[in-house]
Amino acid sequence: MQANEKTNQFEVIIIGGSYAGLSAGLSLGRTLRKVLIIDAGMPCNKQTPYSHNFLTQDGVCPSDIAALGKAQVAKYGSVSFFNGLALQAQQQLDKFEITCDTGVRFYASKLILATGIKDIIPDIKGFPACWGKSVVHCPYCHGFEFRNKRAALYSSGEKAMHMASLLSHLNPQLTIIQDGKEAFTDTQMAALNRQNIEIINKEVAEFIHQDGALKTVLFQDNSQMDFEVLYATLDFVPHSDIAMQLGCDLYENNHIKIDSFQQTSIPGVYACGDNSSPMRSVANAVATGNLIGAMVNKALTGEVF
Repeated sequence: MQANEKTNQFEVIIIGGSYAGLSAGLSLGRTLRKVLIIDAGMPCNKQTPYSHNFLTQDGVCPSDIAALGKAQVAKYGSVSFFNGLALQAQQQLDKFEITCDTGVRFYASKLILATGIKDIIPDIKGFPACWGKSVVHCPYCHGFEFRNKRAALYSSGEKAMHMASLLSHLNPQLTIIQDGKEAFTDTQMAALNRQNIEIINKEVAEFIHQDGALKTVLFQDNSQMDFEVLYATLDFVPHSDIAMQLGCDLYENNHIKIDSFQQTSIPGVYACGDNSSPMRSVANAVATGNLIGAMVNKALTGEVF
């Protein structure tokens, strides 16, 4: 059911209608809660061709998973949808007011932030076209498909050490291209040398590709190296600033702080999916959404029982 300004009162508003938000909506719909899901249609994996490591959906296009999920959630009559961007949030006594880009306002006593994150894409030619295809972030999501390929890791410091430890099992021919953010310590260099991991300390000029399939990394000194896949540990920002508007506490890496019940530092505000978890995967987003639906229903029940 599509929501409008005439039906603007809900028990729960979910901002973000991708995997985490839909999963939360499913749990709440099955408990007859009046729910609104607001979604702007901008998932971070929009150009990723296939999703992996999600039981029953391994190898399925992410947009197909989301479309099927939305169709299943829509069967529950207490769940409504609104296509738009949530821009502002205010707490008003026992309710939250959400204002969308169209100017319409919605109200609910509980708010779920399933807003995801936005990767900070390097300003390097070719990177955006390859991102999610052959320049990727997760060995659990993409590693099997790129196993034993000529691989590079665009990273440095502790992040590079963590990722290299995972990738070296999948890609024995691994090269680290330092992104210049953090130097390796002597101890780290010794560990990388033991694994025969090559370290390149050059500035990248371009990622040469064919329709998003990485072919070559061109450096500023005009030297180049051929790779079939490049992993990148990118910084990110929240996809929405609603959590900051409401005063939710954040970690230094910009994740929203939550407790074991997925509640933020602001009572009545919950968060799930990539915006509050370092484990970026469709399966984890669905799992945290399922949990948050149960937690919010429990909170609503506790207020009247």
